[in-house]
Amino acid sequence: MQVSIETTSGLERKMTLGVSAERIDAEVTERLNKASKTVRLDGFRKGKVPMNVLKKRFGESIRQEVIGDVLGRTFKEAVAQENLKPAGRPEIESVKDEPGQDLEFVATFEVMPEVVLTDLTKLTVARPVAVVTEDDVTTMIDALRKQNASWEEVNRPAMNGDEVDIDYTGIMDGKEFDGGSAEGFMLDLGAGKAIPGFEEGVVGMSAGEEKVLSLTFPENYHAGELKGRPVEFTIKVNTVTEAVLPPLDEAFFALYGMQQGAEERFREVVRLNMDRDLKQALKTKTTGRVMEQLCNLHGEQEVPDVLVASEITKMKKQMAQRMGGGKSNFDPELLPDDMFIDQAKRRSIVSLIVNEIVKTEKIETSPEKVRDRIEELASTYEKPEEVVKYYYSSQELMRGVESTVLQDQVIDFVLSIATVNEEEVDYQKAIQPDQDGTADF
Repeated sequence: MQVSIETTSGLERKMTLGVSAERIDAEVTERLNKASKTVRLDGFRKGKVPMNVLKKRFGESIRQEVIGDVLGRTFKEAVAQENLKPAGRPEIESVKDEPGQDLEFVATFEVMPEVVLTDLTKLTVARPVAVVTEDDVTTMIDALRKQNASWEEVNRPAMNGDEVDIDYTGIMDGKEFDGGSAEGFMLDLGAGKAIPGFEEGVVGMSAGEEKVLSLTFPENYHAGELKGRPVEFTIKVNTVTEAVLPPLDEAFFALYGMQQGAEERFREVVRLNMDRDLKQALKTKTTGRVMEQLCNLHGEQEVPDVLVASEITKMKKQMAQRMGGGKSNFDPELLPDDMFIDQAKRRSIVSLIVNEIVKTEKIETSPEKVRDRIEELASTYEKPEEVVKYYYSSQELMRGVESTVLQDQVIDFVLSIATVNEEEVDYQKAIQPDQDGTADF
């Protein structure tokens, strides 16, 4: 086997390989001999087909199979011989394949970069801490009651928390504009879904009342032609309805799976769920912040394009699933790569760094940690023991859990040597994703 390697750019390598004609011919002959014992052709008994007939009928297809297999094996042998670590599958650019002559092909591929960890003790991580208070529980229960509220029409001025049925017409530069008018529009006052000043202008209006609001579209408005433009809305309120919250009784508790118990027990159940959600939210925030710091500390790390492309593909699929609630027929490939490339590169850098930490620190998962994680996941289901069995019956699910546990151990290691400053936050802030990019990991 003849091998020559050329560095074309950065991490890309071009490998030219030569395989002797004798090796190819020997494998072709071996497969023909093997086939001669089992092949059936009209006019011949099994195992009695002449070799010249086999070559004529199957010689070319068997030769192509052999070449395909030889290409794969030879490439693996060559990268092992040259101590290379391909980042992905090679692209076969050209093949010289003529009977009786040596086989020659060119493989282009990227190699895994050298990863050099900087001093991880330089990291400073703000770790959020929070607790669920009685006020938080009350707020959550009020939100649950509102989700199950009935709505009754009232004869009074509208307040925040009410729903109003309105007709409105928007005038810009003396004329109506597309999307600026509606009849029978239901507006949730206080939800903050309208442009600034719109909901506030409706508060205090009663059924049958009309008002003209002079407002301005915000500079970051999604419709470019309306950004920063002044507008007048003529608004008429048709009805005002208020939420009638259900009482905290057994019928309400049953909606959330509690068949017995009073309000005190219901509050305990709500708190347990909130504690679990808070624990996961704090963990996710901390992980994102550690990943962000690792990325910033190794921002100059070389990354193979193939890894970035793989991350882009994953992110496209995730977005397509979110757009369709997990059941979308939307083709992820319709999404442009540019939407994801920066985030994909950051994820790829972090992946390389995490893998290097695992290797350097010899971090390994244990069956006990994996079991604990699976039982934690299963605890939210009605029959946790069945969920545990299901996880252990699926290799794909097990690989996912093992990967998550390994990442958790890396985060714990980094936090053990970094400077960690605790950041006290309230429950509502704790469960909201960070807005500075750390949620991207």
